Amino acid sequence: MSAHDCRDVSPSDVFPATGSADAAPAPATGVRKIPFLIRRDGTWLYRGSPVTRKAMLCMFSSMLTRDSEGTYWLKTPMESGVIQVEDVPYIAVEMDFRGSCGRHQTLCFRTNMDELVCVGPEHPIACDWDRPLDECGAIPYVRVRNGEGDFPIQARISRSVHFELAALAVQGHVEGKPCLGVWSQDCFFPLSRQP
Repeated sequence: MSAHDCRDVSPSDVFPATGSADAAPAPATGVRKIPFLIRRDGTWLYRGSPVTRKAMLCMFSSMLTRDSEGTYWLKTPMESGVIQVEDVPYIAVEMDFRGSCGRHQTLCFRTNMDELVCVGPEHPIACDWDRPLDECGAIPYVRVRNGEGDFPIQARISRSVHFELAALAVQGHVEGKPCLGVWSQDCFFPLSRQP
């Protein structure tokens, strides 16, 4: 799937005209709410029904942003509004790596919206890695792009891709604590405590 597969969809095909009942302002705040929900599994719902056309999903995801308070917005040339996201809007569903192993490799993810993200300083992996070993493992996320404030737009790394990352993990130290992590573009990203 490439960006040109989204060419046949325009915002006017999907969004109602401003002032319609489908995109009513939120009570008391005046913020317009668009009835979208992105589930934890990556499914986009509009008024409770799944959106299944990949071209529409590509278009929606390209217009997604996040404000300085962490709220997700869908901003089109015609209107904008708040949408609900259960966890994060993307899932990293595939991984590839280039170069030699270790510090000189580059890890790349493909999201469920077919965006490619190469892990490095601009697209770091983040997780709550410093947890006791008897607790469940931390869930890793990768930054897809910046929001409009301090909150990035991220992709959760799927379980199968997480297993692939774990296979590439090497020993390292972060803040003086031993851990396991991966290298990409000469940056180390911790994934878990050292067992």
